[in-house]
Amino acid sequence: MRISEIFTTIQGEGLLTGVPSLFIRVSGCNLRCVWCDTPYTSWQPEGEEMELAALLRHVEAEPVYRHIVLTGGEPMLFGEVVELTAALRAMDRHITVETAGTVWQPVECDLMSISPKLRNSTPWDREGGRYAASHERLRYRPDVLSRLVTEYDYQLKFVVTEPGDLEEIRKIASALHAKPERVLLMPEGISADRLHERAAWLVELCKENGYRFCPRLHVLLYGNRRGV
Repeated sequence: MRISEIFTTIQGEGLLTGVPSLFIRVSGCNLRCVWCDTPYTSWQPEGEEMELAALLRHVEAEPVYRHIVLTGGEPMLFGEVVELTAALRAMDRHITVETAGTVWQPVECDLMSISPKLRNSTPWDREGGRYAASHERLRYRPDVLSRLVTEYDYQLKFVVTEPGDLEEIRKIASALHAKPERVLLMPEGISADRLHERAAWLVELCKENGYRFCPRLHVLLYGNRRGV
């Protein structure tokens, strides 16, 4: 499995915000979100192949970090993630899988962190739009989403760019019969100023709909850089 980076930090998003966590970030993605904040795992994927034993040694070397986050890119693209999560379960680690919800794998998982991609993610103009059609076709898989929210403890984390995104979010959440408190709205942005600007109106939308507001704590604390 191609790995972009392994690092320890706090979880910056979602229900476990603030929890010290070890992140294993795979490189490779079936989508090309226009606002992707980890282009080194999608638009220009980089990293090195690592065997399961090497990954587990990184986990064993950080015994304080019981929470392990598998992220990307898209970790569910890789069959090796099934063996990796089984090994992490045997080590009594808490496992979060961060996924766009477009691919199914029978993984071990304590929290399935699903980030369905909205229309605002499609790269119509980036790189001449050459990825737009495939991204638009793949970004929303209701069959996969339904299975994930049925079989795992979950959170639905949406990246929001404007108030008009809420209509699409409501439709997806309703179709999945999602509990409002498990629907998290996160402002799109990679700077503190942009996050604060969008948070001002996004918080109000969360209050009106019973959804959770999801800050990007790692960006607010450390800025937009790798390994945080």
